[in-house]
Amino acid sequence: MAIVQLVRHGNAAAGFGAHPDPGLDDLGRRQAAAVATMLDTQHSERPELLSSPMARAFETAQALADVWQVPIDLEPRVAEIPSPTEDLEARAEWLSQAMAGNWSDLEASVQQWRQELAEFLLSCDRDCIIFSHYVAINAAVGAAMNDDRMRIFGPDNCSVTTLSNSEGKLSVVELGRVADTHIN
Repeated sequence: MAIVQLVRHGNAAAGFGAHPDPGLDDLGRRQAAAVATMLDTQHSERPELLSSPMARAFETAQALADVWQVPIDLEPRVAEIPSPTEDLEARAEWLSQAMAGNWSDLEASVQQWRQELAEFLLSCDRDCIIFSHYVAINAAVGAAMNDDRMRIFGPDNCSVTTLSNSEGKLSVVELGRVADTHIN
């Protein structure tokens, strides 16, 4: 059995509708340092570190990688949900509407993204910590619970959601800390 910890990135310097790939702001850097300390204390044996290639997730992961002096493996399948448009304002509106519904209501390419994310998590055969995003974490939890809703819960910045991968089945061990997150 593999334990997969999904860490939502720290507070971003800009929202989904304002910047294509923002890094962390000052609060986000403090959150990243705090979760790195917590994870360092929690793990006597160091699991593999993976991150979405997006700046805010990678910068969050870097805090723990610096403590452990280990590399971060980039994993594009845990990146942010692909948007059907590059227009920042339009993609924010699309995401807001999509989050109120179900995965099965969305275009095939987005459903494929969710499937690939779930398949990647099922391929994790050893413990790992993955730094990712709000929607990706919800997609993973939904896949583990066989729940089609896009929004299962509202993971806070730098919260840790724990799944197990045992015999080809994902299960939720513990949901991360929840916050009232505005999707922007």
